[in-house]
Amino acid sequence: MGPEAEEAFIRALAAGEFSIEPLYDEDVVRADELMGTYRDAPLGFVDASIVAQAERLGIVSILTTDRRHFSLVRPRHVSSFRLEPLENIEY
Repeated sequence: MGPEAEEAFIRALAAGEFSIEPLYDEDVVRADELMGTYRDAPLGFVDASIVAQAERLGIVSILTTDRRHFSLVRPRHVSSFRLEPLENIEY
């Protein structure tokens, strides 16, 4: 989607339109487990951390521009994540 979209997202964060969920020790431990499980994917720390936080919070929908990793992961709390399509995003 390009740097313009990323910059718009960062500006929205700074304006308080979104909040950032803290990353707890338990999330880091779970992210490490996920990275080991999906080593062949490879699942990176950022995506694994998002999965860990989603599991902790019971979140089932993820808005992402990179569907391939999230579609592979089988979270603990649901059979799969509902990945939100890009066409729902407005910039």
